[in-house]
Amino acid sequence: MNINGMRFGRQTRWAELPQSIRRGIGIAASVQIVLLISAIVDLVRRPSSQVRGGPKWAWLPVLFVNFVGPLAYFAFGRVHGDASDNPGLRL
Repeated sequence: MNINGMRFGRQTRWAELPQSIRRGIGIAASVQIVLLISAIVDLVRRPSSQVRGGPKWAWLPVLFVNFVGPLAYFAFGRVHGDASDNPGLRL
């Protein structure tokens, strides 16, 4: 099958992908890596009393589920308080 000059039905080599697709994959991968590292750093630095949903170690494998894991941790896994609760957030 041929759609917009790209062949489907077999594995497409990286070099065969259009530049725009390669750029999009690179941007998505970069965003995912930044989210993952940010979530891991936050989880390690955050006191256990400010982590919801079980022990801190239980969140670690969840963080490695593509975009969903880190976003779920940031949305549901943290207890949100003011900046005085966490001295690491002061500027």
